[in-house]
Amino acid sequence: MAALGWLTPRRRSATARSVLAGEAAAEAARKTSLQLEREREEAAALEAARASGAEPEEPEFPVAGDVRAAAFFDLDNTVMQGAAIFHFGRGLYKRKFFQRRELARFAWAQIWFRLAGVEDPAHMQEARDSALSIVKGHRVSELMSIGEEIYDEYMADRIWPGTRALAQAHLDAGQKVWLVTAAPVETATIIARRLGLTGALGTVAESVDGVYTGRLVGELLHGPAKAEAVRALAAAEGLDLARCAAYSDSHNDIPMLSLVGHPYAINPDTKLRKHARDREWRLRDYRTGRKAAKIGIPAAAGLGAVAGGTAAAVALHRRRR
Repeated sequence: MAALGWLTPRRRSATARSVLAGEAAAEAARKTSLQLEREREEAAALEAARASGAEPEEPEFPVAGDVRAAAFFDLDNTVMQGAAIFHFGRGLYKRKFFQRRELARFAWAQIWFRLAGVEDPAHMQEARDSALSIVKGHRVSELMSIGEEIYDEYMADRIWPGTRALAQAHLDAGQKVWLVTAAPVETATIIARRLGLTGALGTVAESVDGVYTGRLVGELLHGPAKAEAVRALAAAEGLDLARCAAYSDSHNDIPMLSLVGHPYAINPDTKLRKHARDREWRLRDYRTGRKAAKIGIPAAAGLGAVAGGTAAAVALHRRRR
């Protein structure tokens, strides 16, 4: 921590939490990737994921057999239309994990974030505390099982075919592909498994003996924490970040995108689009003429405002052992 001595105590604390969250996510991702690999070997190839009729728009650069290259994909509005935690939250609300008044409270923080494009610390703190209280005492296995059902109910039909084709191009080149998201690592792992990806980096919530304690390990895997997670995983996997690719829709992920040699802006918000153009990053936009897209609101904006609230209700919760 000596290298952080020049920072103020508040900034030093925030940086330390980002590092802790990133390292915890990387550790969880490596464990789950081994499990996903075994499952893929036993399961049928998932050609169905590519049978959407989309014309593959493959990156120009994946080098077949380059084991020191990998790809990192943000999830919300990059791989999936809308927020994964919103969809997961809808499923939890349907299963009566929380009441309507809690849904409304979570929604307000999400509405602020989506419309203003900034995170209010007070909103983030309230959303985090509320969401963690919802899952506290529940078993990790219970929410994993529910997550599988919710994927089929709300998420499977919301994968962007174009982004899916990009991910497949990396897989076809023999490269590993990771999701990197603020969504709970359990939810992210389910999505990675269903898409045939290597694994997932996500927010890690603490659990003891398979039961959530209501605390996070570090903080949400968001913004700088994502970059820390990618850096930690790359070091553990022996990757050369200059040969890696990263994909995101949000300016909040500029720290992650800036780490790699091949950054992509996918369905970018206004700030990321400008940043990408200034730096001549590649852009891809799979949306269809929505004005909402121009101001950075999720593709599922109508539901996304409320859903993201529930989304927050799950963004913060869990740790799997």
